[in-house]
Amino acid sequence: MRPPYPVEIPPLLPLFLNKRRAKMRFPLQKTEELGIDRPTFIWALNLSYRGDRGATAEPGDLTSVYGTVPGRWLPMAAAARGAGLAEERDGRWYLTEKGRGLAAAMHEAARAHYATLTPIPKGELAELGRLLDRAFFAGAKATEPTRRQHTPFALSYRADDPPAGSFAQLDAAIYGLWQVRDDCHMAAWRASSLSGPEVEVLTRAWREEAADEAALADLVPHLRPEDVTAAIARLRKDGLVERDRLSVTSAGASARQAIEDETDRLFFTPWPDEVGARSAWITEKLIEVNTALA
Repeated sequence: MRPPYPVEIPPLLPLFLNKRRAKMRFPLQKTEELGIDRPTFIWALNLSYRGDRGATAEPGDLTSVYGTVPGRWLPMAAAARGAGLAEERDGRWYLTEKGRGLAAAMHEAARAHYATLTPIPKGELAELGRLLDRAFFAGAKATEPTRRQHTPFALSYRADDPPAGSFAQLDAAIYGLWQVRDDCHMAAWRASSLSGPEVEVLTRAWREEAADEAALADLVPHLRPEDVTAAIARLRKDGLVERDRLSVTSAGASARQAIEDETDRLFFTPWPDEVGARSAWITEKLIEVNTALA
């Protein structure tokens, strides 16, 4: 696919992912049955997408590449282990047989839930799923980015090929595209001299989300306050953030936009021309789907 890229599509992907299971009863039933909270339940499910290789505290795996608070995931891991869902071996975390059974049951429950959803006419849903599935597989097989941490999660998430034309196919495609975009975004900012936490702070300033440092620290609980301070100092030293207020300079805006542009290039270039030609229709239908799922 060639530019201009349909930059309206990426923000619609997490909106879909946040809504498509909102009315499922299975997670609530299982958390009550197992005596765990929802974050622990989600942690166990996410661990299932790592497959047989398990997961470690490596940034981008169990630990966020944008955070600095050590061990934020440990309470969830401990609760999952206490419920018999996960175990640690030689520094890696794996699901137990019970945990794998929970993940399989969630997969089946999600498929059953998806079968009840018709946010747009079936023919349009099938076409949307087909197009985005093509985009996902093209992106997953692309030569760039060379480093892939999250794309493999998408392949495990599918578990099996969802039925063509189903809501489950759309879900697998969108989840996959979001994992591919994660890898594209990390590749884009890693090419700069900035760290993940510094990119997080630069992004918040670029979007004008906080009036001052204290407000910014409240927005990023995954960053220690001292690391927020250090990131701002680094960005100011490099001339990317204003000296007297928490907003980007023209150089900062250019640097952050360059990261976004490179992310878009890596993400959209592999898309088949057929999919790119339908991008306006895809955007329209994704908006309709998200609205219907509210």
